[in-house]
Amino acid sequence: MHDKSMTTPARGSQGRGKPVAVIKQGSAAVPIYRGHVRGSPRFTVAYYMNDRRHRRTFGSLEAAKDEARIVALNVQRGMSSDNDMRPQDREAFRVAQSILAPFGVPLVAAVEEYAQCRRKLGDASLSAAVDDFARRSTGFVAGTLVAQVVDEFMAVKRQDGISAIYYGGLKSLLGRFKTHFSGPIALVTTLQIDNWMRSGKLSVVTRNGWLKRLKELFSFAKQRGYLPKHEPTAMESLKRAKQGDTDVGILTPVQMEKLLRAASRDVLPILIIGGFAGLRGAEIARLDWSAVDLNRRIIELRANQAKTASRRIVPISDNLAAWLEPLARHGKVVLSEGLFAKVTRLARSLQIEWPHNALRHSYISYRIAVIHDAARVALEAGNSPAIIFRHYRELVTDDEAKAWFGIMPAA
Repeated sequence: MHDKSMTTPARGSQGRGKPVAVIKQGSAAVPIYRGHVRGSPRFTVAYYMNDRRHRRTFGSLEAAKDEARIVALNVQRGMSSDNDMRPQDREAFRVAQSILAPFGVPLVAAVEEYAQCRRKLGDASLSAAVDDFARRSTGFVAGTLVAQVVDEFMAVKRQDGISAIYYGGLKSLLGRFKTHFSGPIALVTTLQIDNWMRSGKLSVVTRNGWLKRLKELFSFAKQRGYLPKHEPTAMESLKRAKQGDTDVGILTPVQMEKLLRAASRDVLPILIIGGFAGLRGAEIARLDWSAVDLNRRIIELRANQAKTASRRIVPISDNLAAWLEPLARHGKVVLSEGLFAKVTRLARSLQIEWPHNALRHSYISYRIAVIHDAARVALEAGNSPAIIFRHYRELVTDDEAKAWFGIMPAA
C-alpha cells in the first residue's frame, strides 16, 4: 500500500475543480467532487488504493460521504499496518501537501501541470519561462475591447484639435474596424487585419493609408497598457505595400477655364487655390484668409494646417492674384466641406472628367514645366523631389504651362 492513496483524486472533470468535501480519517483524506450528468448533480469519490485508481459516483452528497468515510478508514488502516513508504518519502509528501494547501490544488494535479509545462519547454527552465511571462505582462490590462480603445483614441484626437476632415476620415475607418473586430484588442492578429484590409479590394494607396492610422491606434493601446508593452503589436509586422508608378490625371487649360467661368463664388476659391497654388483639399479646408497675403504674393501654411505638419510658403502667381483680388477675404476660405463635392458635380455637369487630386496634380505638372526645378516645386508643394521627378516631369509642354498660368478672370 502506497501513501499516495491519501489525497490523490482520479483524473477526470471531477478532479480538476475544488472538492465540495474532504473526508478525513487520521492522516488519510478522501475528496468528493461535484459534477453533472444530463443536468442532474452527481458526487464522485475519487481515490487511489494499492496503485489503482478508483471512482465511485452517487446521486447525493450524503451517500458519497458515507462511501468516503469507509474508503478513508480502509486507507488509514492500511497506512497503520503495512505502509511501505520510507520516512523521508512520507515527510516529503507532507511538505508538498503543505506547500500546495494555500492554492487548493491536489498534489497529483500540480505534478501533472508541472510535467506538461516541462514537456512544452524542453530544456528551458519553467521558472525562467514564468519570469519572462511576468516581465512581458507587467502593467498589461487584459481583455480591453477594440471598441473601448477606439472610443478613447478618438476622444484624444478630438482634444488634440485635429481637423474636421481628418477626424471624419479617421472616425469612418475606425468605426468599420471596431465593428469587424468586436473582441479584445490583444486577441486581434496580424493575419486577421491583413485579410480584413484586402477583402475590400482597396487600392494600394488606400491600404497604406489605413495601415498608418491603425498602427497609430495600436501604439495608443500599448501606451494605455491595453497591449503588452514589451511585445510587438499585431500592426508592427505589417509592412506598407509597394506603390508602383501611377498615372497622374490632370486638367487641360481649356477645361480649367471652362470650370472657372461656370463656378459660383463659394467654390471659386477651391478651384483657383487648388489649381494655381497646388494646396491639398484638406489644406484648403483648414485655410484662413489671413494666411493669404496678396501684398507679399504668398500663402503661408502654418504647421497645423499643412499635411506634413511643417510650415510652408506657397507663391501666388500673377493669374491667381488676379482671381483673388475681387474676393471678400475674411474668415475661412471654405465655408462648408460640402463645397468640395459641389466642385466635382460642377465638373460632371460640364462633362469634364475629374481625376483624383485633379487640381493639385495639374498645378505641380504645369509648375515644373515653367520653372524646371523639381526641388523647388517639391518645397512649394510639400512633397519630396523624388516624387515630383518621378510622377510629374515632362507631362505637359511649356506652351501648355503658359496657357494654364495665363488663365485670367474676365475684365
